[in-house]
Amino acid sequence: MIMADENWTLTIKPKRKLLDLQLRDVIRYRDLVYLFVKRDFVLQYKQTILGPLWLVIQPLFSTIMYSFVFGNLANIGTNGVPFLLFYYSGTMLWTFFAGCFSDASNLFINNANLFGKVYFPRLTVPISNVFSNVTKIFIQFLLLMVFYVYYIISGAPIRGSLWIFAFPLIFAWLAALGMGVGIIISSLTTKYRDLKQLVTFALGLAMYATPVVYPMSSIPSRFSWVNFVNPVSAPIELFRIWFYGAGSVSSAMILTSLGITVAMLFLGLVLFNQNEQNFIDVV
Repeated sequence: MIMADENWTLTIKPKRKLLDLQLRDVIRYRDLVYLFVKRDFVLQYKQTILGPLWLVIQPLFSTIMYSFVFGNLANIGTNGVPFLLFYYSGTMLWTFFAGCFSDASNLFINNANLFGKVYFPRLTVPISNVFSNVTKIFIQFLLLMVFYVYYIISGAPIRGSLWIFAFPLIFAWLAALGMGVGIIISSLTTKYRDLKQLVTFALGLAMYATPVVYPMSSIPSRFSWVNFVNPVSAPIELFRIWFYGAGSVSSAMILTSLGITVAMLFLGLVLFNQNEQNFIDVV
């Protein structure tokens, strides 16, 4: 005779609310988040010669190329900020946003086998993707600080403020925006796979609609609305203001970007909560 065990340690219930994220389960599975982060980091640099050095080599070479093309050939100003600091910070922040966005936009497709085999809080996957990208940008940020200290000692016209200690807020801002928009795209690409190709193409173009390789002050007034509606522009420009004392961004643009970020993150989590229940039938 089989006796019923009444001392259950975990009860799995169907989600009934529009935004039932089960955050308690995510906290309980925090070790799984760590394992996912470690897995992503190891797999990306496994069997490579330089390993994690690629994290700083790629943005550094991009910075050198941008300095030559946009700084020297195109003669686009940087508001007095040294080329290395200006282009490296823009490249670093954009790469971080693009990484969060790309990981989230491929969330359901890349993890279909994992999601279909065993139960665990699905939200741990996008959270681990964000932490993986945070690890990468902190390594790149340390190199930026080396350049930053060097230029300060050299007497470069850099006027940082106390807001530089709030730089994690910029990272959180970009991470929330990238994850939110990415999950929205992911919920669509599970049904329409060709949309993935369009997103990859659009992401490459979006960089040039963002002040990554040029300051916002160089944009003609008739095109200023592009950066206003682009929610990535405000955090990148704000980062440069905090660290270099160069550039300008209006309060309206900051509030608009924050509003879009909150809206995209909320909508993304709602769609994630709905799609994780039935996406396996579609994929």
